[in-house]
Amino acid sequence: MDPILSIREVSKSFGNFKALDGVSLEVPTHSIYGLLGPNGAGKTTLIRIINQIAFPDQGQVYLGGEPLKPEHVAQIGYLPEERGLYKNMKVGEQALYLAQLKGLSRADAHRELNYWFEKLEIGDWWNRKVQELSKGMAQKIQFITTVLHRPRLLIFDEPFSGFDPINAALIKDQILELRNEGASIIFSTHRMESVEELCEYIALIHRSHKILEGRLSSIKKAYRSNEFRVRWMPSKQEDGLNGMEALAPVVRSAFHSDEGIWDFVVSLEDANQGDFMNYLTRRGVLSSFQEVVPSVNDIFIQTVQKQEAHA
Repeated sequence: MDPILSIREVSKSFGNFKALDGVSLEVPTHSIYGLLGPNGAGKTTLIRIINQIAFPDQGQVYLGGEPLKPEHVAQIGYLPEERGLYKNMKVGEQALYLAQLKGLSRADAHRELNYWFEKLEIGDWWNRKVQELSKGMAQKIQFITTVLHRPRLLIFDEPFSGFDPINAALIKDQILELRNEGASIIFSTHRMESVEELCEYIALIHRSHKILEGRLSSIKKAYRSNEFRVRWMPSKQEDGLNGMEALAPVVRSAFHSDEGIWDFVVSLEDANQGDFMNYLTRRGVLSSFQEVVPSVNDIFIQTVQKQEAHA
């Protein structure tokens, strides 16, 4: 299946500052794609180019296989990090206005808004002024006006900012549901735990360059360190001491509890894992043997630090 969005060798400068330098990305159709990077990396510039708020100096952007054109704006929904609602307008009045800007008729806008207001449990706020809303409630309104015209591509920039855990979980469920209904989603955030939960693909931008891209599961495999977290209870205390002494070359850290249980991290190549497990099971009870899988946060830090070291 062709990607919903292709970024090809896009560069953008503001005066002497190069915000993007030959960046190429591909966002698979019907996926949630994490766009990551430190502050100032170039993510916001790239998002603005996709939305045609800014234009590249070089390179090309394709939506659904077609060069990006002004009419494609109607196929994109964008929730920016900086929110912007008119504080003195009533919630329903403003939502209708924004829906009609997206090309919906007044009747269609009413129908979609009633559906989403009910879905996000804010039906009672239709006639309240925006200035009366909490930050989280205002976020819900902007989320609704981003998605109600059912665009092919959705771009969420820090969508959980300002939400309590219950409402963050509610919005997360809606994002997953939108993906399941056929939307393609770009998700930009500094909350790595949200990337772990939602994203199938990620790209990491640093200092105007793409330094990492791919399916998240494949990237995690590539960054695995062959380390395993082990819990072991030796049959005899001396077996535990002798065993840990014998394993010292591969053990990275160890903790011995008063109950005689050893918790430790061990570094093993694939070919040695079976022999290691046999060694421990002959001398006690091996209750846990789990690979230490790198988190997105670990990968983010490691990749950026490596890039900085070579800069």
